[in-house]
Amino acid sequence: VQLQASGGGLVQTGDSLRLSCAASGRTSSSYGTGWFRQAPGKEREFVALILWSGDYKYYGDSVAGRFTISRDNANNTVYLQMNSLKPEDTAVYSCALRSSGTPLYASRPELYSNWGQGTLVTVSS
Repeated sequence: VQLQASGGGLVQTGDSLRLSCAASGRTSSSYGTGWFRQAPGKEREFVALILWSGDYKYYGDSVAGRFTISRDNANNTVYLQMNSLKPEDTAVYSCALRSSGTPLYASRPELYSNWGQGTLVTVSS
């Protein structure tokens, strides 16, 4: 299974943007999809997770209340709706398949696989 993130771009503070994570192939062996981001010179940061079971959703502290993760089963795509964007949201955003069915340790990259190429989001002040 390959994942491809798209939808990034240059926006201004307060704007909204929706990212897409399209999967090619069957994802039935995974438990969900997560989004991470990495800004220049910084460590990778957990953004959001959606689990297939129960449609469970979990967010990183810095984006909770502003970002929303959702899925479109028919199109095998997971979305990340980002509202009220801030300059500190500037980063490369990547998606990956969740290899654990528990929501515990949602922020640990080692519990994800099939990392896709990221998409750059730049928020100007």
